[in-house]
Amino acid sequence: MSEENFNRRDFLQTACIGVGALSLSGGVTNALANDVKNSGNKQGLPSVDVLVIGSGGAGLRAATAVRKENPNLSVVVATKMMPSRNATCMAEGGINAVTDFSQGDSFKLHAYDTVKGGAYLCDQDTVVKFCEIAGKVVHELDFNGMLFSRKDSGDINFRFMGGASKKRCNFSADKTGHILMHACLDDAITNGVKFLMDHELLEIGVNEGKAEGVVLRNIQTGEIYPVLCKSLVIATGGYTRIFYNRTSTPFIATGDGIAAALRAGLGFEDPEILQFHPTGVQNGGSLITEAARGEGGYLLNNKGERFMKNYHEKMELAPRDVVARAIETEIREGRGYGEGLSSYVLCDVRHLGKEKILKALPKIRHTAMLFQNIDLVDTPVPIRPTAHYSMGGIEVAKFDNISTKIAGIFVGGEASCVSLHGANRLGGNSLTDAVVTGDLAGKGAGDYAKEVSGFTNGEKTAELAKKWQDKFKQIANGEGSANDMYALREELGRNNWDLMGIFRTQEKLDELSRNLETIQTKYENIRIPDTNAVMNTAFTDYVELGNLILLSRCACLAAQRRLESRGAHTREDYPKRDDENFLKHSIVTLKDGKPELSYKEVVTGIFSLDGKKPA
Repeated sequence: MSEENFNRRDFLQTACIGVGALSLSGGVTNALANDVKNSGNKQGLPSVDVLVIGSGGAGLRAATAVRKENPNLSVVVATKMMPSRNATCMAEGGINAVTDFSQGDSFKLHAYDTVKGGAYLCDQDTVVKFCEIAGKVVHELDFNGMLFSRKDSGDINFRFMGGASKKRCNFSADKTGHILMHACLDDAITNGVKFLMDHELLEIGVNEGKAEGVVLRNIQTGEIYPVLCKSLVIATGGYTRIFYNRTSTPFIATGDGIAAALRAGLGFEDPEILQFHPTGVQNGGSLITEAARGEGGYLLNNKGERFMKNYHEKMELAPRDVVARAIETEIREGRGYGEGLSSYVLCDVRHLGKEKILKALPKIRHTAMLFQNIDLVDTPVPIRPTAHYSMGGIEVAKFDNISTKIAGIFVGGEASCVSLHGANRLGGNSLTDAVVTGDLAGKGAGDYAKEVSGFTNGEKTAELAKKWQDKFKQIANGEGSANDMYALREELGRNNWDLMGIFRTQEKLDELSRNLETIQTKYENIRIPDTNAVMNTAFTDYVELGNLILLSRCACLAAQRRLESRGAHTREDYPKRDDENFLKHSIVTLKDGKPELSYKEVVTGIFSLDGKKPA
């Protein structure tokens, strides 16, 4: 890709294609003429060797890995929006990886911090491999041109993040995710990755235990069609939009890939383990990155006290679950400001000085101005925890290629659960997760696809597409009120926040379970008053709401049964961690459309459960 004057129009004209470019029987457009090979699809259905769903860091890394490792394979990324509008861009603080061993840091120590911070729900063998790969990945990103902040020596700069025993969070000011995403996008375009813009995933087709294809909807035109693939990578991000009223994640993070994987027969691992970032702005929950505390920011209550001294020896740099609970406790006990959902404490970085704030924290200064109309240089910002990250995700069968139990389906990033983060992800590990698992999934998907001789006839996926075409006619029939749907979405978010938020009890979760059944019934009766298929955004919202309700039901079921407190899952009625009964992963699957719960053991044995550091 040319480095000069490459803009959005160039991207749309050179890297973006229409679904017609995938049709082998009708001829291949110039955009893919050199990529798509005649591989046996005689039905005229759109097809591609490797299809990636999602254009965040994980999806871009996966697609690029396919092109680099298997250049003869065609690869396409289907995305609901521009690649620069995703959750990766919102991961601001930095990317964890040991790149400097001079101060006693090591891959093993990074792994230990991750496992301990995750309250030992992590699969320890996976975490060790992950931390070893992480250092290599950051050096690769640096080599590829990612714009890291630098020390005077020219080396990548790094900072502390919560739960870390050493400085290992490599950063680009306080907008690391945004810069990383653009570096990954540049790499993808340079390597010939093509994009299907404004396409949402509706369903996954499985034939005889193997991935056959997907059902996609073109949001612009409203067309719903099957797309066949030899292998599929799901990198659609997390599902914390279930807390619709207060979350830091983008509006498009509605768990589409996880919901489709559930319906296809895959397991949803640890759905109840949802992270609340300690510092969302008072108005709406947009993120004040952990970098603010990593650079030395204070948390203050209404008495002007740095209250974290009462909760953890690392004070503001304690793990996120500890800090989030501490803030909520201060508010509940009357030491916060305001009332109700608008209650808050203060994040104060004034003592860092204007020069440091402008250099190291420009993004959150802008956020505070935008949402709170204050300048962090001279005023503390009101903050409160916000729903932020999904530790749960699609169950992974093998870390080395991020494969699943269905042959040909691979997953990456926040949509996956390996399990790297256990019950609480450490700040800085999310971007590492995206680039590491995305790359492994892409390599796995490419290796699988090159061994597949051709496509199926697409019968199963075509049937699913027909059902969705009929469903559109049924739902978007010109009756009903869209306001009913948006009110229901607010009701879902409010119920999840109030009853499955930072502090949980059996009584609250049982109430939520009953309420979710009512919400599901209301959803099934919704009709969209717009029959036009073109840019029918109400139908897009309808599909997303259905996914959020399904994932809420799964999370609630698993939370009801986990009778302990572990990491971000805090049960006030079961305040202690119970390794004897619950050192295991929740696995939710669907049977006749209803969630069912089972368990599998956590992989331990490398680090002891007593919290002692490794030798």
